[in-house]
Amino acid sequence: MTPKCKNENPKLPPEWEIKKLGEVCEVLDKFRKPITKKDRVAGKIPYYGATGLLDYVSACIFDEQLVLLGEDGAKWGTCESSAYIIEGKSWVNNHAHVLRPNRNLINDKWLVHNLNYQDLRPYISGMTVPKLNQANMLLIPIPLPPLPEQKRIVAILDEVFAAIGKAKENAEKNLANARELFESYLHNVFANPGKDWKKKRLWEVLDMPPQNGWSPPAANHSDTGTPVLTLSSVTGFCFRPDKVKFTSAVTDSSKKYWVHNGDLLITRSNTPELVGHVAIASEINRPTIYPDLIMRMTPTFDLATTDFLYFQMRAPALRAEIKGKAHGANPTMKKISNSDVKTLPIVIPPLAKQCTIVEVLKDLTAKTQNLESVYQQKVASLDELKKSILDKAFRGEL
Repeated sequence: MTPKCKNENPKLPPEWEIKKLGEVCEVLDKFRKPITKKDRVAGKIPYYGATGLLDYVSACIFDEQLVLLGEDGAKWGTCESSAYIIEGKSWVNNHAHVLRPNRNLINDKWLVHNLNYQDLRPYISGMTVPKLNQANMLLIPIPLPPLPEQKRIVAILDEVFAAIGKAKENAEKNLANARELFESYLHNVFANPGKDWKKKRLWEVLDMPPQNGWSPPAANHSDTGTPVLTLSSVTGFCFRPDKVKFTSAVTDSSKKYWVHNGDLLITRSNTPELVGHVAIASEINRPTIYPDLIMRMTPTFDLATTDFLYFQMRAPALRAEIKGKAHGANPTMKKISNSDVKTLPIVIPPLAKQCTIVEVLKDLTAKTQNLESVYQQKVASLDELKKSILDKAFRGEL
């Protein structure tokens, strides 16, 4: 018999014990079976993996309440939800450990709350494919108060977490609403042009048409040297000058692959949702290259402002146009060409009106970003509150 781990932690109440996971659970891993997607027969039985529900199949392996804990392909940091409860008929693949708690010793929810609260990364092995193997899993320490105390604390956690979950849901909804409000206004600006607006193709208002940059050879990638923008520097319609790689390749100052502050940049390759994102280069304080997967263009100064084109190219109508032009056999990676970009249909008001519109849109952008910051901070605070409550729960202070 495996000896009991005595409670030698002075922070825990004296009636609490600490036991290894293997002492409070039966491991049912030998019964689990993976099914490749092509071999699955559709049905109503949940098919689970490391992080949750993956599919529905026609047969089951288990028919009871169990606890699953990610073996590989999961996250094991503090509060990263590596464990969850399943009920009824189910099929589990080989990426999740299957645990049947000894319910004379431990409450299922107590176990899940504790596993998700703990930082399990010290028990992970494997550099290429991180994995929580069964031998290490069985050694995970579980604080164990008397069963009635477990149930009492779990009831408190359930009630508090439900309230936190609702508050977090509302904050995330408000965050989404703030973004939707901006997108709606942006759409209306360009969907309802005035009588003095002119319909043009993008190339008609460009002093420099879209030009690809240069991607130095991979063999010259370095930790120092000349910075080269990555796609992330433009993704999200916000320029990030720190999103760079470095190259030791020989460069030529006379070439056109250098990016300058004020350049309008557009990604020409990315996922279907992210391809064609635009941003205006800023805070470039040293010679920097833009890569082959980004195009650079410059408006004709007396026809269009860079800011006006930027806002129009991120507006819903032109985003739909760009997505429609994106092509490529790979469903997860699409491309647009120089021709696709320069022939985009745009509307151009007089310069003075462009400046007025840009001023309003910049002000709305700032206000939206402030709202986003408030709601994101609220979500982060709620996550911290949840962790703080778990701290108290597993120190016996609830």
